[in-house]
Amino acid sequence: MSTKAISEELVHKQWVDAKIKAKNQTVSDDGTKSFFWRAHTVTVLVIMVIVLVYESLVESQVQDQSYNIKRGLIACASFFVLFGVTQTPDGPFTRPHPAFWRLVLCLSVIYEIALIFILFQTADDARQLLTHLDPNLGKPLPEKDYGGNCKIYDHENKESPYHNFWDKMDGFVPTHFFGWWLKTLILRDYWLCTVMSIGFELLEYSLEHQLPNFSECWWDHWILDFLVCNGLGIYLGMKTCEYFEMKPYNWRGLWTIPTFKGKIKRIVTQFSPYNWVSYDWQPFSSLKRWLYMIVLITLFFIGELATFYLKFILWIPPPHFLCLGRLIFMWLVAAVAMRESYEYLDNTLCKKMGTQTWVCLSILMTEFLICLKFDWETVTKPFPPDVAFWWSIFIGCLVLGTIFQFFIRPYFRPEHHHQSEADQNNRNKKQK
Repeated sequence: MSTKAISEELVHKQWVDAKIKAKNQTVSDDGTKSFFWRAHTVTVLVIMVIVLVYESLVESQVQDQSYNIKRGLIACASFFVLFGVTQTPDGPFTRPHPAFWRLVLCLSVIYEIALIFILFQTADDARQLLTHLDPNLGKPLPEKDYGGNCKIYDHENKESPYHNFWDKMDGFVPTHFFGWWLKTLILRDYWLCTVMSIGFELLEYSLEHQLPNFSECWWDHWILDFLVCNGLGIYLGMKTCEYFEMKPYNWRGLWTIPTFKGKIKRIVTQFSPYNWVSYDWQPFSSLKRWLYMIVLITLFFIGELATFYLKFILWIPPPHFLCLGRLIFMWLVAAVAMRESYEYLDNTLCKKMGTQTWVCLSILMTEFLICLKFDWETVTKPFPPDVAFWWSIFIGCLVLGTIFQFFIRPYFRPEHHHQSEADQNNRNKKQK
């Protein structure tokens, strides 16, 4: 083995050991492999063929074109999922089962295919397509105004003086809280989550001229959302991360555990992480990491905004299962994509973007293009002058700060001068 190959192997081993065993974390596994962990490729193939034989030779034909088309599409998607779950490589997560995360990858590909199909339709046709999932869709939405009267205590309303406050206590409150709890488990960093929480509230201020439900009272933005829901979600999310980080991981095969109570506990812990990798983003350590963080935050904002714009454009009411289902599904996709992205950034031997990251980026861009195509007038409404002014100031400060941090400030550091003197001395020695 060459010296370069040995060096690369050592670097990779050091990265893995440092991330998995950071901060006294220990991982042990007795290596027990059971029926539960096998791929079962032959079993799945046999079952699939039996189902196809039954459908083609035994089941009576239905003379309903729409019904047959739907069943055919479901069968095609099911075949792709079965192929992916049994044949695609494992991702970075192994709990509760590697096949689960292969399933998430396959479903994300199917979702992207559906988005591309919708992209090639008109807005009205896309809305009518959704009626095949729910006949109640395809109707314009009555937008709820979250602004209006912002008095917390309305003395004019004797029966319910706090009606403005209780009107804001809808499904978005638990969505904000649990959403940021789960997003913190993905990002695993206080400052990054806080910056994104503040940034999204500012985006709502900036885009309320496009979407009416972004118009909220000041206390709804900064007290109910930012401090209470988002802040509590971020805090509990980081506490959860700290628990998983410090927890010792001792895995034993289910059938090697003697007691019934121990077996039940082992089954429950199957739904917890196999190990835990803490994310140390270090955004100011290099220009590459700084630009990566800017791109990461931007992509997160695009995904967050797509939730609101898609339901507005495609006429999907907020309580609908499609909205909640997309949020949960995209959280699963983002969890894998973030793990792959962090290794791509942090591990010098990782030269290829992860598969789930690639699909996730495709989904975000396709959703963004759907919003642009179907409602260009809304998405391209110009910012009010004051909003445009402050965003110009922010972007200017961001550019100037980046130039100062990575191109000007290094020349004023003592170590830079010592390094320059050392380089000059080396050059003088070579000349002599």
